[in-house]
Amino acid sequence: MNYDVKNLKLSKLGKDRIEWAERDMPVLRLIKERFSKEKPLKNITVAACLHVTSETANLMLTMKAGGAKIYLCASNPLSTQDDVAASLVNDFGISTFAIKGEDNKTYYRHIQSVLASNPQITMDDGADLVSTLHSGKYNLSKIIGGTEETTTGVIRLKAMAKDGVLKYPIIAVNDALTKHLFDNRYGTGQSTLDGIIRATNVLLAGRNVVVAGYGWCGRGVAMRAKGMGANVIVTEIDHLKAIEALMDGFLVMPMSDAAAVGDIFVTLTGDINVVNRQHFLKMKSGAIVCNSGHFNVEINIPALKKESNKVRKVKEFVDEYTLKNGRKIYILAEGRLINLASAEGHPASVMDMSFANQSLSAEWLVSRKSEVGSRKLKNDVYPVSKDIDEKIAELKLASLGVKIDKLTPEQKKYLSSWQEGT
Repeated sequence: MNYDVKNLKLSKLGKDRIEWAERDMPVLRLIKERFSKEKPLKNITVAACLHVTSETANLMLTMKAGGAKIYLCASNPLSTQDDVAASLVNDFGISTFAIKGEDNKTYYRHIQSVLASNPQITMDDGADLVSTLHSGKYNLSKIIGGTEETTTGVIRLKAMAKDGVLKYPIIAVNDALTKHLFDNRYGTGQSTLDGIIRATNVLLAGRNVVVAGYGWCGRGVAMRAKGMGANVIVTEIDHLKAIEALMDGFLVMPMSDAAAVGDIFVTLTGDINVVNRQHFLKMKSGAIVCNSGHFNVEINIPALKKESNKVRKVKEFVDEYTLKNGRKIYILAEGRLINLASAEGHPASVMDMSFANQSLSAEWLVSRKSEVGSRKLKNDVYPVSKDIDEKIAELKLASLGVKIDKLTPEQKKYLSSWQEGT
């Protein structure tokens, strides 16, 4: 069902939040101004499965300004800001299918409602939209291409491309430097700790914080936890990342060892059962476990339930599991994204660059729609254009009032020459 909220007070709150986020999104604002004049997305239907937040709302308004017709649903059952969804529908006329706390059945019904629009462009956050679209129930003949926002989604889509089942080209927005170096690292780092603190009010200083996975998101969480006085332990399966974590000043050990000493556990791997039955049985009573990877599979909650005598909700976003051995373990936000469930997700200033990549990548796909399916643009996963990446960085620095040096003709010549002293 369309999120048809007629509560004007709720819509006003959402509109105010959207405007507040827009203040910190100068790059997207510049793109919106250009889109309003040029209409590069005129008559294009866009199906978007993203976190329905005030920052996402500004992306949707940018796409609409470019002439697109938007259909939006949530990419996570707990990440929707209901007042923002209400405002998108009532104030801006954007079809939005999302409500915070929706069950799994409703979640997929909303995805199906968005796909009923017969989109030409898809925007995904985790690849649920694309995988549903590839279920065999939909006509993909009108699809030009799509974009993907997350590490997890890119992994899934690359697997589809490798198996030869991906039916249209996808731009891996997550892999843009102006996305993952900032959104994943600084956005996830800050918002994850924000979510943990809002849910628990726990003091991080002096606690042992176990970070599972040292990708860009894990780096961000580890760095921010260290800055707040925590003793950070990193678990990894990649030798290079483990060395990097060690040289960044963190303890590195297997999860089987970390489980016995950790006070707070955060998973950021994109894989399944990272915290498993054997780990729960080793944990201290009072251990807090949460996830900031995309899907709620990193923590094996079904296994935890089997080892528990009692489960109760002690406060919003905090479930207490009493194990058969008497120890208590606390799971935050049902194992879903803690930074969006109990907090507000990434700050607008980093989403500014991520969503600039989304909007410009959509424009790039539309401008090359005649190449789709040809040798030039196959059904594969593509990086964001280097020109787009660099332009976003340039605009971001300019918006911050920061200037940098430029190479002189002499320096350019030196760097392009292989001869010594020329």
